[in-house]
Amino acid sequence: MEGELRVFIVAGEVSGDTIGSRLMASLKNISPVPIRFSGVGGSMMSNQGLKSLFPMENIAVMGIWELLPHLYNFRVKLKETVEAAFLFQPHVVVTVDSKGFSFRLLEQLRARYDEQRADGPVHFHYVAPSFWAWKGGEARLRFLSKFVDHVFCILPNEEAVCQSNGLAATFVGHPILEDVLELNTGKETALHEWKITGNGEDFREKYSIPSGATVISLLPGSRLQEVTRMLPIFSNTVKLLKDSFHELITVITVAPNQLVDNYIARAVHKWPVPAILVPGGNQHLKYDAFNASRVALCTSGTVAMELQLARLPCLVTYRAHFLTEWFIRFKAKIPYISLPNILLDSPVIPEALFQACTPAKVASLLKELMNNAVLQQQQIVAAEKVMELLRPPNRTVNNSEQQDMKRTPPGYSPSMIAASTILSYKQR
Repeated sequence: MEGELRVFIVAGEVSGDTIGSRLMASLKNISPVPIRFSGVGGSMMSNQGLKSLFPMENIAVMGIWELLPHLYNFRVKLKETVEAAFLFQPHVVVTVDSKGFSFRLLEQLRARYDEQRADGPVHFHYVAPSFWAWKGGEARLRFLSKFVDHVFCILPNEEAVCQSNGLAATFVGHPILEDVLELNTGKETALHEWKITGNGEDFREKYSIPSGATVISLLPGSRLQEVTRMLPIFSNTVKLLKDSFHELITVITVAPNQLVDNYIARAVHKWPVPAILVPGGNQHLKYDAFNASRVALCTSGTVAMELQLARLPCLVTYRAHFLTEWFIRFKAKIPYISLPNILLDSPVIPEALFQACTPAKVASLLKELMNNAVLQQQQIVAAEKVMELLRPPNRTVNNSEQQDMKRTPPGYSPSMIAASTILSYKQR
């Protein structure tokens, strides 16, 4: 009735920025009215027309004790965001992952509208909290229903559990699968394989990598706090490996985060072997680097799923503040940290976590993986099973969306399902 749809959208980290940008694009693609965006995001969401209230990195903090030094700034940015959302008068509010910031925002915004006795916007949260990983996690879902109207789930079993706890939910498929739709457009790849094969030969030629060199991809993380913790471990690991492999070269994927970019650029000046820096925002170059690599060493996160798409065997690592690590051990009810292992309930991907994440241990595990073709093949076979579990469900689309779907088989991408769900709410 107002001639536009106002969407306030917030993402607090690199993976959320990618999800948010794709959702924005899908909304613009199928909305019957113009859309105006406001909120917080990174470079990807900026490309879709968002002018972020402040740099997304200001709220990109993960962990319990890690948050304490940033608590004052966190509260300031939260208050600023709540105020901006209220003044924007949105029809829809969408938060993407970053549950610590997102749920406080939605709760305080709902309370603000209740104080005014005014009809507030519909609240959506994209990426359900990992309730299945924590003791007592499922019980928290009923509390969320007080200020979250609908959750977009990215794992297959989350939708039913959310709904059984009074929280409306839709399984949209894992966002990483949209890499397939974007990078394989126009190619003859069988999309049902959910696989991305980069051009390793082009990458080696572009960076003058000798034909006999051993290339390892390193993915230290997207947040400054985790990169500063993990990159020194990666550096010392490479130092231990360099005499075991002929012409060892590392390719470091740098997340699109200026603070991370600056830190890694300084760190590689003292790197033990030749290092090539690849901007993580360049999807084609990133998957080309994966294809040129023998294995990958990564910090736990979305990148583990990207490596599954690339069918690149990897080792997953993670360290945090010792009190955060203690809390995870005490509260977690699953033995794994990487999503492929969680989904398959099997340690297909080796993990070096917490105190076990030392350069010596990581080097030993990585060496074993690099020299064992059977272990590598097990990961490749498992990746096909994982991708099949994460594929978007088949949905019925309305006529206005049919043309778009023909352009992006296999049809309904996660962001398009989410966008359609949002618009259906506004049409009720």
